[in-house]
Amino acid sequence: MTGPLGKDLLGLESLSGEQIRLILDTAEPFKEISERAIKKVPTLRGSTIVNLFFEASTRTRVSFEFAQKRLSADAVNVAASGSSVSKGETLVDTARNLEAMRIDMVVIRHGASGAARFLAERIESNVINAGDGTHEHPTQALLDMLTLRDHFKRLAGLRICICGDVLHSRVARSNMWGLQKMGAEVAVCGPRSLLPNAIDEMGVTVFRHIEDAIQWADALNILRLQLERMQGGYIPSLREYNRVFGVSSERLNRAPKDLLILHPGPMNRGVEIDSDVADGPHSVILNQVTNGVAVRMAVLYLLSGGKPELAEAAKGGGGR
Repeated sequence: MTGPLGKDLLGLESLSGEQIRLILDTAEPFKEISERAIKKVPTLRGSTIVNLFFEASTRTRVSFEFAQKRLSADAVNVAASGSSVSKGETLVDTARNLEAMRIDMVVIRHGASGAARFLAERIESNVINAGDGTHEHPTQALLDMLTLRDHFKRLAGLRICICGDVLHSRVARSNMWGLQKMGAEVAVCGPRSLLPNAIDEMGVTVFRHIEDAIQWADALNILRLQLERMQGGYIPSLREYNRVFGVSSERLNRAPKDLLILHPGPMNRGVEIDSDVADGPHSVILNQVTNGVAVRMAVLYLLSGGKPELAEAAKGGGGR
């Protein structure tokens, strides 16, 4: 089925600013469902969605699962470990077998960049990219943007600095594409060894010092060091990284204004972010988690063919 976003959500680089705004606007009425005693509407009743995770990710998978269940869809979780995939079955074989069971959507997380597109081109079901390699993680960037918009009431003209391990981050890439399309100014800050070689072609400002980034920005989106993707040599030590690039309350206190603090999680406390910042008054990290469910509900709804103008009405149906 094809909705106003097309058949699939594979990344934000290929979306227009209008499509991104549509997702954010559609997420707004779905927020209220999570505040109810009965957190369910019948909008996707009868739809079957498979969460196909080739990489472990509790937060993203659970967020998608909550979104699916709150829309009354039937959700099936398939983890690569313990499945036929670990016995050598190909991605396409797995997908075709699932599609033979008459599913409607696949949410896929995979360690290879481009895996979501590869799958989407070979099956008729809608495909949602829940993170592919170091390429994109569109729903995370969308929930980041919704959180920023909640606070600032706009995205155009905001200055957002993405700090940390940009090189290995699919979240950073999705945020760069998405924020720029919504009129925000984007910067990155981190050691040169943790910035992509093509960073100068991505339309972003590059800061070499975290102090300069803090002076410039309205908000910091702080990325964790993805130690599992590093083969050594990227940074001298975690302690040294924290000393040079760590976001501390001492550094934030020297900023000309209060900065909003975001982090996609999981956090390395005491490395890229200090605990008093993560738990401080300007942190919206838990708001991001809450908004993640609403954004994913909006994406599921729109890809299933839901009409944006009917999202408000869709939230009104009670489900059991």
